[in-house]
Amino acid sequence: MRKIFITIIFCSLYEVGFSQNGIPTIQNNTVLKYICKLHGQTRTLTLTSQIVSDTLVLDLDTRGVKSSIRIMPEAVKNGTELSFNQGESAPVIVLKPTETFFMISQAAYQNLLKNSQFIYNNTTYDLDKNEEKDPILLNGKKVDTWHVVAQIDETEMWIVKNPEFPLICKIAKNPLGINFTLTEIDVK
Repeated sequence: MRKIFITIIFCSLYEVGFSQNGIPTIQNNTVLKYICKLHGQTRTLTLTSQIVSDTLVLDLDTRGVKSSIRIMPEAVKNGTELSFNQGESAPVIVLKPTETFFMISQAAYQNLLKNSQFIYNNTTYDLDKNEEKDPILLNGKKVDTWHVVAQIDETEMWIVKNPEFPLICKIAKNPLGINFTLTEIDVK
């Protein structure tokens, strides 16, 4: 069942790049490049997607640190927590069944569509219904995203309008001091 679930996700996201409507798609060996601001430092971070034994794996590479972050199938579907692991603790990091990495769960995405909000890490994020500010641009094209703002602080997220793989393109004003912006998507 898990293999079917993960296969459906990646089959539905077969092409890499942008569809006509500005939604990036993800598949095996998709490379996501980010600029991260970590406690006042700036660094590049690369994530390469893989499917290994029904599990979504994001191979992380940043400043000589390389790790494989494993996101469990149940987290992709129903996760409620965002991991901010920086890959320094082990070469292979298996996240809890409730944790996602650089994405929200499909269930959280559906809550965003249905209720204009979702809860992650015990924080409620509300859809910003104002005109989109600070749009995400990749290769000169605007990425279709939802902009959400946390109720308890000023944390902002831009999430790709993709129910199968709700990738976080940008986090700003994070009180943890970890902010990032997607700068490029391509295939190995």
